[in-house]
Amino acid sequence: MALSYRKDLDKYRDMDEDELLGNLSEADLKQLENVLEELDPDNALLPAGFRQKDQTEKKATGTFDRDSLLEYLEKEALSQKDRDDYVPFTGDKKGKVFVPKQKPLNFRTEEKLSLDPELEEALSSATDTELCDLAAILGMHNLLPNSAISASNGYDSQGFPNVVKAEPMRPVFDEPPNPTNVEESLKRIKNNDPRLTEVNLNNIKNIPIPTLKDFAKALESNTHVKSFSIAATRSNDPVAVAFADMLKVNRSLRSLNIESNFVTGTGILALTEALKENETLQEIKIDNQRQQLGTGVEMEIAQLLEENTSILKFGYQFTQQGPRTRAANAITKNNDLVRKRRVEGDLE
Repeated sequence: MALSYRKDLDKYRDMDEDELLGNLSEADLKQLENVLEELDPDNALLPAGFRQKDQTEKKATGTFDRDSLLEYLEKEALSQKDRDDYVPFTGDKKGKVFVPKQKPLNFRTEEKLSLDPELEEALSSATDTELCDLAAILGMHNLLPNSAISASNGYDSQGFPNVVKAEPMRPVFDEPPNPTNVEESLKRIKNNDPRLTEVNLNNIKNIPIPTLKDFAKALESNTHVKSFSIAATRSNDPVAVAFADMLKVNRSLRSLNIESNFVTGTGILALTEALKENETLQEIKIDNQRQQLGTGVEMEIAQLLEENTSILKFGYQFTQQGPRTRAANAITKNNDLVRKRRVEGDLE
């Protein structure tokens, strides 16, 4: 049912507004402008000229001369007398003068202790050795002179009681450089050498990024390498993405270590998302990257671990309690599944 106030509006639906406005006279346009102002003066969709009345119809009173106006204003400013201050400036300081408080002097007064005559006589006639023994029993070594303690207990000649001597410093030698031959290891991986089951490239700083990508590409077809580690090799996100692509097709790798590198949240998420298509990897280490991953990335990592059933060890220290608990529960669940399968296998 059509509304009553709309029943006569259909005839205006196909009307040409431009033609209608073109046929209006100047007086009609002026009247239309006033109507628009009265209807909605605060309508932001209308131009500024339509939201306010035209106030420029006043005729000019004369020619405008900028130099004459500036000269007149300057003369007027110089002819006016400066206004006197209500309170003349004298330079005197108002208010109270700040005087710092003096701290009271603390005089330490010695308190005289009254002892029994027998005890006082015994202490006065005791030797230094006896006094040292008594102080040792009471645990008051600092009350005796250093010379008496050193003479009675055999301390050093300087007479320092309870001297704490530092332990001799043990030299800590730098770790030897990684002896792994990078080019030879890459060649053996490409040749699928059955004797090569573990590759450790840790702490080798000069491995080019394309070479690290070649390792990931070679591992896609390798069936013998079980453990691969590239910790502290300056690896970045492109390297992590390359290893993520490797995990999608590799079915022999059991452990991957990419700790202490320059991988950001993008590369870490690529690695963890690749675990959806990998059911053979059991350990992955991604901790100690140069940039923190953030709460959002940690939540996504925890969710991906909950969906995985093969990861038994996950090397990463979560900064938030929520994803840390979820990841720990997921790893515990995977270990329980492995234990259950082993028990069922033993029973069969």
